Amino acid sequence: MDAPDIGCATCSPSPKDASVETIYFNRFIRQCLVAFSLSVLFMLSNFFQWFPPLTLPMGQGIGILMGTLSLLVLFYAASDRYLGAVRALQTHVANMDTLIAMGTSAAWFFSMAVVLFPNYFPEHTRQLYFESALMIIAFIKLGSALELRSRGKTRHVIEQLTALQPKMACVVRHQEEFQVPVSEVVVGDVLHVRPGEQIPVDGVIVQGSSAVDESMFTGESIPTSKNVGDSVIGGTLNKNGSFTYRTLHVGKDTALAHVVELISQAQRTKLPIAKLADIIASYFVPTVIVIAILSALIWYHFGPEPKLMYLIIIPATVLLIACPCAMGLATPLAVMEGVGRAAERGILIRHGEAFGKIRTLTTIVLDKTGTITVGKPQITTVYPTKGWSKHKIIQYVASAEKNSEHPLAEAFLQEAQKEGLAFLPIDRFNAIPGYGLSGVIEGKSIVLGNARLMRERNMMEDTSISIEEGSALAQGQTLLYLAVDNKIVGAITASDKIKPDSKEAIARLKARGLKVIMLSGDHEKTAQAVARQVDIQEVIANVLPHEKMHKIAQLRRQGEKVAMVGDGINDAPALAEADVGFAVGTGTDVAMESGDIILMRNSLSAVIDALDLSLATDWNIKENLFGAFIYNMISIPVAAGILYPVWNVLLSPMIAGLAMALSSLTVVLNASRLRFK
Repeated sequence: MDAPDIGCATCSPSPKDASVETIYFNRFIRQCLVAFSLSVLFMLSNFFQWFPPLTLPMGQGIGILMGTLSLLVLFYAASDRYLGAVRALQTHVANMDTLIAMGTSAAWFFSMAVVLFPNYFPEHTRQLYFESALMIIAFIKLGSALELRSRGKTRHVIEQLTALQPKMACVVRHQEEFQVPVSEVVVGDVLHVRPGEQIPVDGVIVQGSSAVDESMFTGESIPTSKNVGDSVIGGTLNKNGSFTYRTLHVGKDTALAHVVELISQAQRTKLPIAKLADIIASYFVPTVIVIAILSALIWYHFGPEPKLMYLIIIPATVLLIACPCAMGLATPLAVMEGVGRAAERGILIRHGEAFGKIRTLTTIVLDKTGTITVGKPQITTVYPTKGWSKHKIIQYVASAEKNSEHPLAEAFLQEAQKEGLAFLPIDRFNAIPGYGLSGVIEGKSIVLGNARLMRERNMMEDTSISIEEGSALAQGQTLLYLAVDNKIVGAITASDKIKPDSKEAIARLKARGLKVIMLSGDHEKTAQAVARQVDIQEVIANVLPHEKMHKIAQLRRQGEKVAMVGDGINDAPALAEADVGFAVGTGTDVAMESGDIILMRNSLSAVIDALDLSLATDWNIKENLFGAFIYNMISIPVAAGILYPVWNVLLSPMIAGLAMALSSLTVVLNASRLRFK
């Protein structure tokens, strides 16, 4: 566990794995039990007066034994707290370790002074507080164990994900199958997966089909249908089909490895509100020390007898009850619970600051293809010119798109495979973001792109293709042209279905008061046709990648807090420019690296889940901080004795330690509520 900056008492050195975490948990429990047992023994001895008075040699000897035993237990159970206080003193700062060390030391030294010099104290002041110091440490160690257990539960998601990858993989080589360790699988290997088996590493299906359970990544319980050309993620469960696939990512490059790392990073993230809490706490601890000193002086000069006892006990009580454990736990526990819950819903937080910004958003900008639509276009019509066949057009286009990550590329590749067409080698491949691509096939220069690209290269005038461009675009279809040696030889229209929940998700975003804008590089008419189906009124279409980024920047200059949701290379600059970038996890690596939050679930409803969790986490942190500060504002004056003149009410150090531990427990329980969000 990473200790909060204010030196939370319930923090410990960071366990690196589950086994170390268990060791620390068991250690805290043992320390708690030892301190608690001796404290109870001392309390019983005082209550039943088992031992002779301290003024007698035997009574004094027993008192020295009690002091020695309590000192040994204090060092056994709380040496880390005392060392923390010394380190804080060396750096000229005061933290919670300082308060604990000062409070327990005051109780112990006062008790030892009474034991060694009983005759210097009035009879009714000869009280020992060894059990108070021990009970305080017992409560602190119990709090440490509870916090560690809470943090351990949030790591359960990581442990589950890590356990998903199978140990062995079935590799197909030279038409024979071999079982090899997953660590020996390399990029390009062909693996065979049978029904009921977990998929070893990431790849793309080359033969067969199945339904794959991706719930651990996406949060969706319904298995996803997978066919030739579809991607599969290592660690997911193959349900009822058998297929072979070619590996794309292994080892640390797999989606599973990235997810584990992202969750770990996000849970260590400090939100802006946490920094505010640290600033307040940095002033709070010295203030408490000053209050403790002032209360001691007031009781010594104006308080009743025995003044010396009050001089020690009152500041010790103030120091102990003011320990800001709850402040230290308020943010890290809520962040870990929120991030862990988000991961269970297929929402991976790359940057904690963005997670905190979600609640401030005013505008959601959506890409069209792969975000609002499924992102798997289907070829609808091929228009060849004289001398060119549909098959030849598809073969050229698929060969050109083989190296592209554009969503249309998959449609062309599947069409070519369905027709049994061979892929032709392409030289000088060049992607033209927002337009298309170019290259050389069979010694001929080819250009594949939209009408805008063809017009800029003066190729539209000579085309003999008869196509109702406006009608196709108005139906939401995408239109591409193929030019060979600077002459258009064919055109292709493709259509993409709208995701089943896009319209409902957009309506829910609007219901939250958010402005929803579609930002697309597609033709104006195509974008407007899709926008009408999902009830988006504001559409910005026909924009290039850098223009998307400028549009986002323009919205931000207008005072909008903007989120961009996209999945393609074209979206990467806009994702980086937005206040919060949502990268759809089925998109390109470039887009996911540019996004602040990755949506493993290919659905806009994940944006709403992220919004809800961000709001819930932020509110939970505020609840925790408010409770911690209110607790201290009330408890410190009571510990200082403000109620004594009226009701003769004082708190003992032991009760103060118990109250401090209970405040930390309250924060732990409140943060745990996020698990059920």
